[in-house]
Amino acid sequence: MPPLTWLNRARPQKLPFRRRVTRAAVALIYRGGITEGELFFIQRAHRPGDPWSGDMAFPGGRLQTGDTSSRDTAMRETVEETGLDLYQSGHYQARLTDRLTRHHSRWRPMVVTPHVFAWQGDDVLRLNHEARHGVWIPLDYLSNPDNRSTLALRTPVGRVTLP
Repeated sequence: MPPLTWLNRARPQKLPFRRRVTRAAVALIYRGGITEGELFFIQRAHRPGDPWSGDMAFPGGRLQTGDTSSRDTAMRETVEETGLDLYQSGHYQARLTDRLTRHHSRWRPMVVTPHVFAWQGDDVLRLNHEARHGVWIPLDYLSNPDNRSTLALRTPVGRVTLP
């Protein structure tokens, strides 16, 4: 189970215009206890024209017509991309605040909804063509300031440096 502080702070904000733009959802998959917890990431496959090729990411993708909710999208995309079946071995914890980003092929807005799941299944991955690798990263590694860096990006409004 994730640390209670995650869930106590999870008062999700839904963006009011989210139904009028492209929508996507991701799964933040957590395993282990408070001191030895890990988050699951994928490395995206290299694809021509994809600005996020090779990036580390949470599994997920765009809402499709058959999806009943953004949570269902996150679960469906996770099993498609990784083989990790959140329907069977993922215990739903929380929905987090919507994130505004852009569609990968143009500068139109897209809303991404993150969902947190506690994983209690095996580690057998069956990656599809969208994911190159899957890895569990310890929370203490992610929270260590020595492991942080910055990234400079070009945007339509100029150069932005992100932590």
